[in-house]
Amino acid sequence: MKKRVLFICTHNSARSQMAEGFLRALYGDRYEAHSGGTEPSGLNPYAVKAMAEVGIDISKHRSKSLEEFRGMEFDYVATVCDRAKEACPFFPGGKRTLHKGFEDPSQFKGTEDEILSSFRRVRDEIRRWIEETFGGDGPDADPQIVS
Repeated sequence: MKKRVLFICTHNSARSQMAEGFLRALYGDRYEAHSGGTEPSGLNPYAVKAMAEVGIDISKHRSKSLEEFRGMEFDYVATVCDRAKEACPFFPGGKRTLHKGFEDPSQFKGTEDEILSSFRRVRDEIRRWIEETFGGDGPDADPQIVS
């Protein structure tokens, strides 16, 4: 049986969406990935573009409120931004919590190329964290707590 993971960030527009996309693509045989936000605001097009560059299509994802997950149980609830950790320090239904704060790429300013470059950097940081945390040996391996 797959372990269920919920990734949380404030807007569920970039970081948690990318984490969900990576977990599904890399370890979907072992994990069922979901994402939500404390203040959902829509999927960020730069996140979609950055993920497409590494062969992962998140264009069909949508920004979801944590309310959609109330009453559901998750093996792991992972906050991927410090603000979400403060706003949602405990998620009912989460058996274990993980946290790794990533810079908010939607706050980056500059040219189109500069913004996309920043999204790529955060995307690559998220991928490394997903691999280090969820890439353990075997289907029953517990995620490594990395903060």
